[in-house]
Amino acid sequence: MLQGISTNAILFGAATVVSLAAFVGLILIPSLSAYGRWPEKMAAGFLSLFIFGTLVTIGIVAGLAYVFFSNDISGIFPWSTG
Repeated sequence: MLQGISTNAILFGAATVVSLAAFVGLILIPSLSAYGRWPEKMAAGFLSLFIFGTLVTIGIVAGLAYVFFSNDISGIFPWSTG
């Protein structure tokens, strides 16, 4: 069953599952349980999801910037040989 899936896709999927589990367990559940009334819980959930989306966007932009400049990164990282 897994022979048709590349190793990169499996690792990406595993990283996604671990990241989502960490977000839910460490950020979303504590923020929702900190408040009693449902409007406060909705606001906390929205802000948590907003922050998560912001972090994902920063990661995507950083990854795209790395790919865009990866043909000559000798000036960016001192340990690279170019």
